[in-house]
Amino acid sequence: MSGTLTRVNRLLVNVEGVTARLVRRFGPRVAGWCADTPDLIARLSSQWGLSLGEPLPDGASSIAMRCCLPDGTPAVLKVSPDRALMAEQVDMLGWFAASGRVPAVLAVDREASAMVLEEIVPGTPAGDMPAAPLPEQWSNLLAALHGVAPPPLPTRLLRGRCEEAFTRVGRRLSEPEISARIDATAWDRAIQRCERLLDTEETTVLLHGDLHLGNVLDGGADRGLMAIDPKACVGDPCFDAVDYVVAGAGLEGIETRCEHVAVACRLDGERLHSWSQVIAPFAAIAHLGNGGEEPVIDELLELAR
Repeated sequence: MSGTLTRVNRLLVNVEGVTARLVRRFGPRVAGWCADTPDLIARLSSQWGLSLGEPLPDGASSIAMRCCLPDGTPAVLKVSPDRALMAEQVDMLGWFAASGRVPAVLAVDREASAMVLEEIVPGTPAGDMPAAPLPEQWSNLLAALHGVAPPPLPTRLLRGRCEEAFTRVGRRLSEPEISARIDATAWDRAIQRCERLLDTEETTVLLHGDLHLGNVLDGGADRGLMAIDPKACVGDPCFDAVDYVVAGAGLEGIETRCEHVAVACRLDGERLHSWSQVIAPFAAIAHLGNGGEEPVIDELLELAR
């Protein structure tokens, strides 16, 4: 165990950065969990016989590390301070398993809020893949994901997903670099647009719910695009294409990408454009908080007006 712990500590060299990132999501109380993470990962590695690799780029709510199972199978160890969220993700990956477009869950420790997932190979994020074939590839991904029937138990609705996101991200409007560019009026406009879209839903499917380009990986020629980290909910199929559309800012442009994606994915172009107006201020806040490029931020804010 001591050798494993030494390796974990060496791999988690940026503990302060991990703590700062998770504190933004969970608050100061998570700092103690972060400090105990090397011990937790060492214990899980021993429990499952894992050989640890390097840390992966982390999301907002977890720590992920490459690893290998005892038989050499490449995998990913994922731990989170949010036990309920981790349990939900295990269940959601099970819901989408029949699509063949999510990683298989190989091991779970619900008490430790941890799981081992199949590693997606080659695993290139969608944002780093060739742009030309991506709309059709995205269409195939959505067809597979949205073809899965919702589970028999009640699942969260897109309305709840949106309400949570507006509340959580809306807290950042007080940050100086954000309040200088986005005011309460612009935020309220996005909320009203979102409510109109939710009130006029006609077709609903089981959504991934967080299908930004960092959560879509290249699974190779045999598997196509693969989705990770679902926040599944039931709602408008356009929602699973909107992050890809908004990511066109500063490239071919959001308007042009929206047209291409709507055609490729056989989605209502007007609704997809309206969803892009809802999501644009979220993307602008992310860019403002990360020192994003001004032309990209300007395009996002113009769309949100």
